[in-house]
Amino acid sequence: MTQGKLSLANKENEAACAGNKDSLGAPSGIAVPPEPPSYQEATTGTSPCYSGDAEMLTEFKWDDRNIRRVFIRKVYSILMIQLLVTLAIVSLFTFCDPVKTYVQSNPGWYWASYAVFFVTYLTLSCCSAPRRKFPWNLILLAIFTLALAYMTGMLSSFYNTKSVVMCLGITSLVCLTVTIFSFQTKFDVTSYQGVLFVFCMVMFISGIVLSVVLPMGYVPWAHGVYAALGALLFTMFLAFDTQMLMGNKRYTISPEEYVFATLNIYLDIIYIFSFFLQLFGTRD
Repeated sequence: MTQGKLSLANKENEAACAGNKDSLGAPSGIAVPPEPPSYQEATTGTSPCYSGDAEMLTEFKWDDRNIRRVFIRKVYSILMIQLLVTLAIVSLFTFCDPVKTYVQSNPGWYWASYAVFFVTYLTLSCCSAPRRKFPWNLILLAIFTLALAYMTGMLSSFYNTKSVVMCLGITSLVCLTVTIFSFQTKFDVTSYQGVLFVFCMVMFISGIVLSVVLPMGYVPWAHGVYAALGALLFTMFLAFDTQMLMGNKRYTISPEEYVFATLNIYLDIIYIFSFFLQLFGTRD
């Protein structure tokens, strides 16, 4: 009698387990591992499977090393193209005498390129929509690069060829050193935003003062000090922007902002070259 009741109970339990199986064929009492979230769900943090699990979320966020590595590779690939275009224009304006004579005798092209540079810089810096929308972001970045390269080439045309080559070498060496330092050091440059802001204000006010004083009479030592401080400031900005790119410091930049990151580093390098040219260059 007891054996009959046990066998009947076992049959009822088996029937209940069979009825509780879900569509995947697994019993309801056994936990089924959830499917991993999609790329959009992982990056926006709206995944229903991992909304309460912070450890699983971090596996799919932007902090992933592979994503950051691809981001850095993309930024430096675009940056190398920008620098090669700038180097070609500077070399043309420096070594080709007819081109040098033409750009020096037509300053209107400089102011036109400055207007294009200013508009594209404000668009890429202040408007996130065109900065992130392909291919408009790359088109605007290309226009920005050509405008700034023309301005840099025209500035170089007023200096001696040897001075331009020497300043190019110094800029390359400084930028390479700062980049290696920023990637290897544990010192967090991004935490010194206040220092950089104060330095910028000092340089801004000094520039206004020099623009008033220089028409009254050229002061070589004041111009040299200003150029040295400007080179130092943008060297610090290059370290700051490089560490923002790395993603393991106090402040980081999103991998979606590869155009903005490229824009900042390229602008830092161009300003460093311009200040070195004013500091060490010899005018023709």
